[in-house]
Amino acid sequence: MSGEPVFSREEVEARRDRLDRDAESGGYHLNPDIEFTLSLVDGLLTNERRFGYPSCPCRLASGEHEDDLDIVCPCDYRDADLDQWGTCYCALYVSDEVIRGERAVGSIPERRPAESERARRPAGPRGRGPSEGAKLPVWRCRVCGYLCARDEPPATCPICKATRDRFERFW
Repeated sequence: MSGEPVFSREEVEARRDRLDRDAESGGYHLNPDIEFTLSLVDGLLTNERRFGYPSCPCRLASGEHEDDLDIVCPCDYRDADLDQWGTCYCALYVSDEVIRGERAVGSIPERRPAESERARRPAGPRGRGPSEGAKLPVWRCRVCGYLCARDEPPATCPICKATRDRFERFW
C-alpha cells in the first residue's frame, strides 16, 4: 500500500468543498491553488483519522487533544497570521489581498510556542494559554453584537459579514 493515497480524490474534494463553504460563510478564503489545497486537506483528513481531530497538517501534533487544541484547524494562530502575513502558517487560509492577487503567499514564521514553553505556561480556558494577566481586548460587532477576544478585530464578522471597521472595543 506504500505510495497509494489513503483517501480518494472524491473524499478530499468533498472535505475541501465543505471547508470552502464554511470559510466563505465566515469571511475567510481557502488558498486558490486547488492542488496545493487538496494536499493540505488530505493532511487534515490523515490527522483526523490518526488522532481523532483535524490538527494542522504542517505542524507536529502530539496526539493528545488537550495539548493540540491550539492547532486544530482552523488553528488559534490563523487570524493573526492572516492579518500580518496574508496567509495562515500552512497557507490553507489566505487573505482578501492574496485572493485579489495584491499579495503573494510566502513562508511565515511559526507563532506556536515551543513545546517546552507551552508546558511551562499556566493553564487557561480549555487547558491552554495563560489565565492570569491575560488581557486581550474584547471586540464587539456594532451590527450584530458578535463578541471576540483577540488583539485586533476580525477582518469580517463571522456572523453578519460586517467589515473590521464596524467593530468597536467592548472591553
